Amino acid sequence: MKNIIAYFDKPLLKVSMAFSVITGFAAFLFFLGLYFVGVPPLGSVRSLDMGIYVILIAGACLYYRKKYGHGFLHLWEALTIGYFVTCVAAMINGWLIYLFVTYVDTSVFNEYITNALAVLDAGRKTQTAYMMDDEFNSLYQTIKSNKPSILISNEISQRLLMAIIPILVISLIFRKQDYGVFQDKS
Repeated sequence: MKNIIAYFDKPLLKVSMAFSVITGFAAFLFFLGLYFVGVPPLGSVRSLDMGIYVILIAGACLYYRKKYGHGFLHLWEALTIGYFVTCVAAMINGWLIYLFVTYVDTSVFNEYITNALAVLDAGRKTQTAYMMDDEFNSLYQTIKSNKPSILISNEISQRLLMAIIPILVISLIFRKQDYGVFQDKS
């Protein structure tokens, strides 16, 4: 048991986990804010919550660099923090959204499916140019038969895809290495 506890006692993991939890709950609060304002919380406006991810990933890198890196942060540490925070926060946010649409208000998910089908119908002319009618109908039925659990995997995949460039930029901006080890002191 001590080995397991010692494994999770690494500063890189502790900082990443703490900022992941904060990010996941903050993104869910953004979702709830959209819901209470009357904006479709699973609509395209929700992609603005990526700003929450970016701010907290930058904060995690700065915190780690200041507290544990003694002013230094390697590129691999920043990348690890960024992707870990994004993945775990997306899992937390996805599960919270899933629980919300399953137990609190199922109309949010129904509206999400209705909007997805409307977008598919609106682009039918352009989509049938590269997609046969049976493929289009199959895609339509797949979307129509989706269950709320699809929100979890959608959240993870969309956030990881949207976060690739911001994480790289943040990692390059906040990276600071000690180059004294490369200099010849003889």
